[in-house]
Amino acid sequence: MREFVFEIRYDDNIDELMDLFIESPEARSTTFLCSMGNAQLWRLDRITGPTSVVEQATALLTDASYNQLSISGRPCGGRQYTDILENGSQRSLVYNYFENLVHCDSVPTITNRYISGALLFEITRQGHTEQWRILMEDDKKVGMLYDTLGGALRDGLSFHFEHVSDTTGPVLALFDSVSIRPERNRVLELAAERGYYETPRETTLDTLAAELEWPRSTVSYRLRKAEAALVEEYISSN
Repeated sequence: MREFVFEIRYDDNIDELMDLFIESPEARSTTFLCSMGNAQLWRLDRITGPTSVVEQATALLTDASYNQLSISGRPCGGRQYTDILENGSQRSLVYNYFENLVHCDSVPTITNRYISGALLFEITRQGHTEQWRILMEDDKKVGMLYDTLGGALRDGLSFHFEHVSDTTGPVLALFDSVSIRPERNRVLELAAERGYYETPRETTLDTLAAELEWPRSTVSYRLRKAEAALVEEYISSN
């Protein structure tokens, strides 16, 4: 697997979330994100730091009016589902699922224009810097992606290339020890077997629900919870 690593740096008073990290250098967030193509993605954000920063960052990440995806400033639209998985005084964990991001200028949706497959992203925020690590099977079009990302940034943001190379750290092996409830593991395994995570998708939630003889809402909920458990383990292990 290959990785593309770069930074987006924010000036003051450009983005509400980044301003929290700029004003509190001891605060930090780590994000794991999966973009599945078809204008869909999910992400899990771990925020740590002073209580006030954690509370404000959690509020922003669960506020549908906050534009947390776009790097151009153009609203992404679409539908957002949010769940706070942990809410402590100096630590929180927020899960977000987005779909129908048809005209979204986000790093994941732009990446999907050039790199196919279910892409994995790691994002670390601290101070003025948002570091991105994109994990992919093929980096042939990274040059085009690099140019497009740099050109899409709104005023106050700057792009800084780091490297393109083989992956420099473990990724999916960390999931081996994750404990997932049997009913959630069942739908996760079936989704993987039926090609739900392929691009384009080879099955749908309705088809999975019919095969399992469960309501579609139950399948969707259990799948999201299983995905969140995998990602939470990944983030807490780093």
